Formats: sequence, C-alpha cells, structure tokens
Amino acid sequence: MSHEVSTHLNTYYDPYLNPQLFDGVRMKRIFACVIDIIAITILSGIAYFVVGFLGILTLGLAWLLFPAIWPLVALAYTAFSLGGFNSATPGMRAFGLEMRLNNGNRPYPLYAAIHVVLFYFSVTVLSPFVLLVSLFSDQKRLLHDIVLGAVIMNSPVDSLHR
Repeated sequence: MSHEVSTHLNTYYDPYLNPQLFDGVRMKRIFACVIDIIAITILSGIAYFVVGFLGILTLGLAWLLFPAIWPLVALAYTAFSLGGFNSATPGMRAFGLEMRLNNGNRPYPLYAAIHVVLFYFSVTVLSPFVLLVSLFSDQKRLLHDIVLGAVIMNSPVDSLHR
C-alpha cells in the first residue's frame, strides 16, 4: 500500500476560502506566547529549585545544569505540547489556536522542537522585524512558520462555535 504525501498547500488553509480560520490569529499568538512564557518561567523556577537541592546532594556537580535549565524546559514544554495530540501549547489552546503542517498533518515532537528553536533564534536575531513578516502574509505566518511549512490557525472546533 503506497502513501502519497501532498506537497502542495492544502486549500483548506486558504485564507480566502476559509477566512474564519485566520481571524485574529496574530493578536492571539502574541497573548498565547505571553501565557507560554509565564508557564515556562514557573516550570523553570521549579527546575532551578530541584537542581539547587540536587547540587547540595552532589556537592555542586548538579549546579552545572543551571545555564541549560531555561532552554531545556522551553524546548520540552513546546515539543511535547505543540507536538502532542492537541497540536498547540497551553497558551495557544487558551486562545483557540492550533498548528498544522502545510499538508494538513499535525506536527510531531521533533518538528515542534525545531519550530521553537527556529522561533527563539529568529526572535533573538531579527526581533522585532520577525513580527513584520506576519503583516504581509495572508495566513498571518511568521518567518519560522514559512520556513518550516507550518500554519497557525483558529482551531476548526472553536471556529464552529463562533
């Protein structure tokens, strides 16, 4: 049995055919990012406390992990939430957003991890210019979304209730 993967953009994600999928996505993404950063900060604080305690038990050896805590927590948080069943981080779910690939598939954890690494890299290097890309994109996609072939949209389930 052969599985053919479509390489063209799915017409379901066309902003002209289904504009309700992209209404308010830009603003929702900003607020979702704030919620996710708060959640990552809380989880990182817990991880700092645990590593600090483990550092006492390991005579300071665990303290070498301190610089890696924030990036590792952010990477795991995004990889397992965005790459999970809901295809959205908790912040995205709070605003009724989800991610799909250009061919309609849900992202998997490795894809989500690459997506977040490219997001942090682009925000660090190009900020705030990375946000300007979404002003010229029909699907309100950011630079890293376009590069990786991702579409952030209103959840079709939520858009049925509007």
